[in-house]
Amino acid sequence: MRSKLLVGPLAGLFFLPFLLLALLAVGEDWRFPAALPPAYSLAAVRSLLGAGNDLLAGLGRSLLLAGTVAVVATAGGFGLARAIARSAWARHWEVASYLPYALPPVLLAVLIQPFIIRLHLSGSVGGVLLGLLLVALPFATLLLRSFWTQQATEYEQLARTLGCTPGQALHQVLLPLAWPRLRTALFQTFLLAWFDFGLTNVLSVGKVRTLTVQVFAYVGEANASLAAVASLLLLLPPALLLRLNRAALLRKTP
Repeated sequence: MRSKLLVGPLAGLFFLPFLLLALLAVGEDWRFPAALPPAYSLAAVRSLLGAGNDLLAGLGRSLLLAGTVAVVATAGGFGLARAIARSAWARHWEVASYLPYALPPVLLAVLIQPFIIRLHLSGSVGGVLLGLLLVALPFATLLLRSFWTQQATEYEQLARTLGCTPGQALHQVLLPLAWPRLRTALFQTFLLAWFDFGLTNVLSVGKVRTLTVQVFAYVGEANASLAAVASLLLLLPPALLLRLNRAALLRKTP
């Protein structure tokens, strides 16, 4: 009974930021101490379709970067976690995986910027992608490291003993067993790349305007309406992924 009473207030707290952003997106001349906007307009929303506004292009770039980072980091992390589990220096490699998080993202971007320039990737989507992978790949590796226990190794050996090729053992045994962790890694690395600002802003040198970068730009310009619209777009994919991930986690097995 007590938990049911908490559902309403918690749901209200969850949806309150979305409501505030929606009011900012359609409200005009909303100033303190007014509780609600005195007038409403869809001009900021209509500007999404205008030729002079690149919010939709920023949304596409963000989806491309975050989706690519999620897939590559999860696949690479799965293989690296397996290699670490079988290495005699497993503990040392695990410690090394934490090194990208010993520095703030902006400082990390400044340190790797010379290498990005030497690769002729400065100010490009490829350079930003490479920088994000340097952060997301160790994260996925650490997240998937817990899968490669002695039990997983025994399952793989059993499949090989029964006649499976290495590819069959991977696709028919290991991947189904690891899918809950892989799904979590995909979700987490997507969010990591999706909400990144500091590293993307430094490595892109203003040329790769992702949705997160645009939100900060609109806030700096004091353009509350476009900042609110961009923020709603920024929150939409993670909210959908959270819903899908929740449904998958709560799905009953027969």
